Amino acid sequence: MALARGRRDRGIDYWPGFVDALSTLVLGIIFLLTVFVVVQFYLSQEVTNKDTALSRLNAQIAQLTELLAMEKSGKVSLDEEAARLRASLASAEGERDRLKGIAEGVGSSQGKVSELSSALEDEKHVSSRALAQVELLNQQIAALRRQLAAIEEALDVSEKRDKESQARIADLGQRLNVALAQRVQELSRYRSDFFGRLREILGNRADIRIVGDRFVFQSEIFFDTGQAVLRPEGKEELDKLGGALLDLEKEIPSEIAWVLRVDGHTDVRPIASSQFPSNWSLSAARAISVVQYLIGKGVSPQHLVAAGFGEFQPLDPGQSEEAYRRNRRIELKLTER
Repeated sequence: MALARGRRDRGIDYWPGFVDALSTLVLGIIFLLTVFVVVQFYLSQEVTNKDTALSRLNAQIAQLTELLAMEKSGKVSLDEEAARLRASLASAEGERDRLKGIAEGVGSSQGKVSELSSALEDEKHVSSRALAQVELLNQQIAALRRQLAAIEEALDVSEKRDKESQARIADLGQRLNVALAQRVQELSRYRSDFFGRLREILGNRADIRIVGDRFVFQSEIFFDTGQAVLRPEGKEELDKLGGALLDLEKEIPSEIAWVLRVDGHTDVRPIASSQFPSNWSLSAARAISVVQYLIGKGVSPQHLVAAGFGEFQPLDPGQSEEAYRRNRRIELKLTER
């Protein structure tokens, strides 16, 4: 029996540890539930606040919509209210007359008549206030109508001025076109005279010709191949041209804006030298050489323009030596500035 008791004393008791573990688990679950409840509470408060703000905004939108509808129907409502108040006043006056007749015929009803008269006076005061409001509204409507009339009058004046301005602009444009046409005709006449004089001065040479409204010189008259320095023979021809230009400057009235455009052209064969990297630069340099020489002879720079076209404006699209020769040229064109 003692041996059995000793065995029981040596056995391990698990129950206290199990109770502690279970208590810890319960406390953890309670903590999690508490956190969940708190979060749920704050989320509910946030949703409630947002719903409240949304309801307030919806109420404001409804109020603004109602105010807009009342504003749109304002004039009609005011007229209807005025008519209603006038009808009420007429009805009150009729009631007053009827009550006075009853008071005169029935002496025993003086107390009642006095009461009714007092009520009628109160009604008159109310009607008088309503009529004053109607009168004020009528004054406001009249002021608005006067403002609208003033705005319409101002718009009419503005439209009238705009129409007058458009008419003046059209007239000025027409007069300007007529004046420009006259100046172009005058310049065309001077161009014909100038070309005719050049033809007389330069003679009937095969390498100088008129093409449309341009006087065309072959480049060989003025320059060696691939060069932009004037040859002595070219300077002699430009001396004749300069004299004709000086005479022309004296003849053309100062109010006509004109220039002599000197255009340089080459053939399509490319040039690539240290001095001229392209046909365009060669054609421009030749035109500038002609203009600078004419300025040196006394021609006004404001009546001269130098332009280079390179190989891009050929007279002859062919690939023969004759086509190349025709395309290498200096053109003179008398035109408006």
